Amino acid sequence: MTEAVGYAAQSATAPLGPFTFERREPGPHDVQIEILYCGICHSDLHQARDEWHNTIYPVVPGHEIVGRVTKVGAHVSKFKEGDLAGVGCMVDSCRQCASCQEGLEQYCENGFVPTYNGEDKHSGGVTYGGYSNVIVVDEAFTLKVSEKLNPAAVAPLLCAGITTYSPLRHWRVGKGHKVGVVGLGGLGHMGIKIANAMGADVVLFTTSPGKREDALRLGAKDVVVSKNEEEMARHANSFDFILNTVAAPHNLDAYLSLLKRDGTMVLVGAPAEPHPSPNVFNLIMKRRSIAGSLIGGIEETQEMLDFCAEHGITSDIELIPIQQINEAYERMLKSDVKYRFVIDMASLKQEQ
Repeated sequence: MTEAVGYAAQSATAPLGPFTFERREPGPHDVQIEILYCGICHSDLHQARDEWHNTIYPVVPGHEIVGRVTKVGAHVSKFKEGDLAGVGCMVDSCRQCASCQEGLEQYCENGFVPTYNGEDKHSGGVTYGGYSNVIVVDEAFTLKVSEKLNPAAVAPLLCAGITTYSPLRHWRVGKGHKVGVVGLGGLGHMGIKIANAMGADVVLFTTSPGKREDALRLGAKDVVVSKNEEEMARHANSFDFILNTVAAPHNLDAYLSLLKRDGTMVLVGAPAEPHPSPNVFNLIMKRRSIAGSLIGGIEETQEMLDFCAEHGITSDIELIPIQQINEAYERMLKSDVKYRFVIDMASLKQEQ
């Protein structure tokens, strides 16, 4: 076993603090990665504070991981020491069900193994995430990261990037499509960048007029203040696709009315409370659809990373030392970040 150092929450009300634990030695198919950077996802805060009521303490969050390979198992073929590698939201699945066989491990019918707060099949304990200095992952769930991009800014692609890329890809968004993105945060800013790179005409919907300039910089063609009824009405029945990234309950009907016949709105934000039910006539009169989407499978996540490398896409980040994690959580609650915090794991050496 290898001693690892990280930051953990010991209870729903405790701040995150230093935590020492053990990682397994790499097995024949494993890759050991020295973690360089780990993005901070809103899910990390939900889990640390047990807001989804399933947290196992102590919890070491983090599922947006980029680092250097330091060891590989005897049968590893895709990675070698020194490679830049990534780990996203899951580290295993049953690999046998229909979803896994189709490369859709995120929909594993027996439940995928999350990178943290999941059942560790190797130790029988709990998986610990990327707020740490080292991780060991099966190469089948390890991703190649391009050397062309800033690795710190790549880290959020492992969650925010694939969460937005997957539905855009699945619904075949491309040139000539009018695409709405609801909300400009960690997910929304990636949705704009990726949809724009796919060739779509992107419109941001926001409650904050002050976000217009930034949205245009990121690639939006227009910005609509959703509280302005006239601005909303101007876009009625015109969208092919809407990506809704807002993680708080809100009126879905306002956006459904903007879809063309056969248009789809996909929800990727995960509110703690349900959205108000939409008016069914808003659906049936134009054959509109509401759908949901969850991250992406390993093959699609690699495709997303390659797409982003090809188009020079990374996340807009604020790099912090791990000692500022609790402050970052509070700032994240206030949307006081553009647009993703990333932890510089070199700061962990102060804890060793």
